[in-house]
Amino acid sequence: MSDVPQSVDARTGVRRDYELDEMLDLDEPQQLKALGDPLRLLICDLVLERAMSVTEIAERVGRPKGSVAYHVDVLVDAGLLQIVRTRQVRAVEERFYGRTALTFMIEGTPGELGFIRDVVAEVDGDRLREIAAAGKADDEGWGTATYRHARIPHDRVAEYTRRLHELSLEFVEEPRDGDVEFGLYIALFPTNRPIGRS
Repeated sequence: MSDVPQSVDARTGVRRDYELDEMLDLDEPQQLKALGDPLRLLICDLVLERAMSVTEIAERVGRPKGSVAYHVDVLVDAGLLQIVRTRQVRAVEERFYGRTALTFMIEGTPGELGFIRDVVAEVDGDRLREIAAAGKADDEGWGTATYRHARIPHDRVAEYTRRLHELSLEFVEEPRDGDVEFGLYIALFPTNRPIGRS
């Protein structure tokens, strides 16, 4: 039996070995800059499952410990990661890091949030281009994508935002027992398309 405390999310039933807030509004430039690096985004994803030490993270991402430690420090300084426990390993204190919140909320205009698109393009851009070039999902439905427009009132935007957020939480809380990692890219934004008046 592990002596690491387990936290159960009342909404989803997902077990974590540390506690975290439901949501964190990112409104500081330092926070947005911290998330503007693909490795730091990956680290945030990895420690959502369970708290990890720098050594464990470095093994998972295939990077040197010193490099990973630097990126972890950036995330801690930005308030995105936290030390959730420590243990003594010989004469050294080993720290285990977890996220500060399940969801990082970022608000802004499409231009202000372009860095998200850029990071997604850097991390998964080749795969997204393959899917777009194929023009359809593969036999198992992988690579399904759609891009739609609708002229809707602002109160409906709030409702769609809430529902999309709930869908993203459902997706990220799926059991991590598959053999392929999938990405979910959701964006709802005002376009620059002219509106015809009737």
